[in-house]
Amino acid sequence: MATKLLALACIRKESYGDLSPRPRYPSMPKYPKGVSGQETNVEGSEAKAVFCVLGMTCAACAGSVEKAVKRLPGIREAVVDVLNDKAQVLFYPSFVSEETIRETIEDAGFEATLIQEETSDKSTQVCRIRINGMTCTSCSSTVEQALQAIPGVQKAQVALATEEAEVHYDPKILSCNQILEAINDTGFEAVLLSTGEDMGKIGLKVDGVRTHNSMRMIENSLQALPGVRSIDIDCEVNKISLSYKPDVTGPRNFIKVIESTGTGRFKAMIFPEGGGRESHRKEEIKQYYRSFQWSLVFTVPVFLIAMIFMYIPGIKHALDTKLVNMISIGAILRWVLSTPVQFIVGRRFYTGSYKALRHGSANMDVLIALGTNAAYFYSVYSVLRAASSTDFESTDFFETSSMLISFILLGKYLEVLAKGKTSDAIAKLMNLTPDTAILLTLDDEGNVISEEEIDSRLIQRNDVIKIIPGAKAASDGFVIWGQSHVNESMITGEARPVAKREGDTVIGGTVNENGVLHIKATRVGSESALSQIVRLVESAQMAKAPVQKFADRISKYFVPLVIILSISTWLAWFLAGKFHGYPDSWIPKSMDSFQLALQFGISVMVIACPCALGLATPTAVMVGTGVGASQGILIKGGQALESAHKVNCIVFDKTGTLTVGNPVVVKTTLSKSMVLRDFYELIAATRAIMEYAKKIREDEEDPVWPEAREFEPIVGYGVKTIVRNKKIVVGNKSLILIQNIDISFDVELMLAETEAMT
Repeated sequence: MATKLLALACIRKESYGDLSPRPRYPSMPKYPKGVSGQETNVEGSEAKAVFCVLGMTCAACAGSVEKAVKRLPGIREAVVDVLNDKAQVLFYPSFVSEETIRETIEDAGFEATLIQEETSDKSTQVCRIRINGMTCTSCSSTVEQALQAIPGVQKAQVALATEEAEVHYDPKILSCNQILEAINDTGFEAVLLSTGEDMGKIGLKVDGVRTHNSMRMIENSLQALPGVRSIDIDCEVNKISLSYKPDVTGPRNFIKVIESTGTGRFKAMIFPEGGGRESHRKEEIKQYYRSFQWSLVFTVPVFLIAMIFMYIPGIKHALDTKLVNMISIGAILRWVLSTPVQFIVGRRFYTGSYKALRHGSANMDVLIALGTNAAYFYSVYSVLRAASSTDFESTDFFETSSMLISFILLGKYLEVLAKGKTSDAIAKLMNLTPDTAILLTLDDEGNVISEEEIDSRLIQRNDVIKIIPGAKAASDGFVIWGQSHVNESMITGEARPVAKREGDTVIGGTVNENGVLHIKATRVGSESALSQIVRLVESAQMAKAPVQKFADRISKYFVPLVIILSISTWLAWFLAGKFHGYPDSWIPKSMDSFQLALQFGISVMVIACPCALGLATPTAVMVGTGVGASQGILIKGGQALESAHKVNCIVFDKTGTLTVGNPVVVKTTLSKSMVLRDFYELIAATRAIMEYAKKIREDEEDPVWPEAREFEPIVGYGVKTIVRNKKIVVGNKSLILIQNIDISFDVELMLAETEAMT
């Protein structure tokens, strides 16, 4: 007879609660009669019903109604509004009817009546736009004011840190294209990211295109597809960007049309990742890095000539050698070397200044351009005057202008580098979905004909996807075949696996624990729950905190005030010098009072750039919301973060909030005489606590465990298997008792002590 091994380990873990002692579901069900392979392509399989629910008095009542409805098969979503006595239910008529839902609500103890949903035309739409070229808060304020001045715009938010705008507008009065034109008119480049319409967007790369006629032929073929809204073609990289209605068509249809258009000559695929905001961010980082490198090539020699070589006797004599009248070789070299920095490397500041001043505003570029130009052109005047005079000793500030531009470029490079890192958390969220999915083809009776592994981005609405144990759901959907437990902690924060059977909803990115599931995709791409979470985080990053709004108000007047203060500083020092308001010893030998005053004026102008004032708060909000999202905490904007310092008491609603969600072995006690290493080999063979067992055999890089036969998971209790002809049972106390294994008094005592510690 096979021997029984009692394996008891003290484990600290997140509370899973009392799971049912046996699976709640019968053996694997077949497709319901109401669902067939044909129906997976029928539009409008989802329905919505609104009920008037009387008798609810508090949030607990609403919660009981919601739970009762969600227990029904085929319920996608249920929302109960206790204030208005309403319940809205999204469901699949193949599984459940409106009458069944109404009866369920009444069984929960409330009176329910089906009512017609109040429908109204959508008077507000939201579009998100990426804006390239903003450098400071003054830029974002200019764009925001321009947007708010457009008739039909109800609300406009422009975030400098994310370089995005969120515009709420009336589609009857205004279109997205008009909003983009308005932004372009302010001197910035606008790129539409998304609209409030139910549209999907995808980019496809087409290989085999040799002429523009070929690309036009492909465009015409795609345009003929129902559901395609707009097509944008980039011939340089052979990219086709499409906007489409996901309930009508999808990316697989596009690829088929493209590849059939050229009689096999064209090949289409999903455009490689890295487009959009990330590619723009990387290009911006490269540009600033390249500009900074070129500025160093010229600025370092200018610095050496002006600050170092003048103290080395031999070199100083050579640099002071006069060429024409009083102009020296050193002055000519500084002029020649600083000119490319001023007008080629620093061209971006002239462009930014022109755009800002053209629209009646002043930004950081204006300050930089004014300060460096004042230093550069005064130096040019000084050198030219020395060249035409026999007694004028020139003093130039060429090193000031070139070094200022170099330092500002370094600062901008570090700034865009930091802003790029703040979006890492959002990228991690998006990576929760798997790269591939198993697409099933069904016959009319719902039997599987074939299965194919495809890119998860090619999933279309109403596709049937197979999820094997241990895999992630590639999209949102509902179960049409199979039973399993799914770990939804990435959405809910609760580590207890949720049982799934026919009609239950599955969220994209959640992990299937044991059984095989077939799900019908209902929300794909930007419609998925994960994408909505990402949008929530992005909206939170865009929302302005109260202190940021205050900083934005100040920044409107900041640049003009700085210019006034700069001119006032120069004038005060100049007049003080003329009227001997300070000792002549304060003036360096190489300067006069005018030059000293000019240096002070330039200093005030350049060091007062409002970068930190405008960027500190949004960057802090981005980092806070991004890191929170990666830890499973969603923060709705800067106002919540700003109010957090006032919190003196936090109430958590479940144990899972406070723990890591994974069981960890903290203690091992053997009640029988046995080698600990052998004990853990048997336990690891059952895949129970493999990570901890690896530590016991840490001398081996990839340890091989004994083979386990007749493996049987018991949901909520543990596992059973046979290893080395021994029956192994690993689980909790209830499982040991069910298996009729005696627990000694010493073990009972040890278990009681351990339970008292948790």
